[in-house]
Amino acid sequence: MISTKGRYALSIMLDLATHDDGSYISLKDISERQEISMKYLEAIIAKLSKGGLVD
Repeated sequence: MISTKGRYALSIMLDLATHDDGSYISLKDISERQEISMKYLEAIIAKLSKGGLVD
């Protein structure tokens, strides 16, 4: 079983991979596409960044 935060983290990683064209992808764009609040998205991105999964 995957937690809600884990499911969102996977969705975010898939979103980043799908929309990767070598340029910066804003959190606002991800938030709108994935329908995740900015505050929750920022918390998840912080954990992914600390884990070395995103820059």
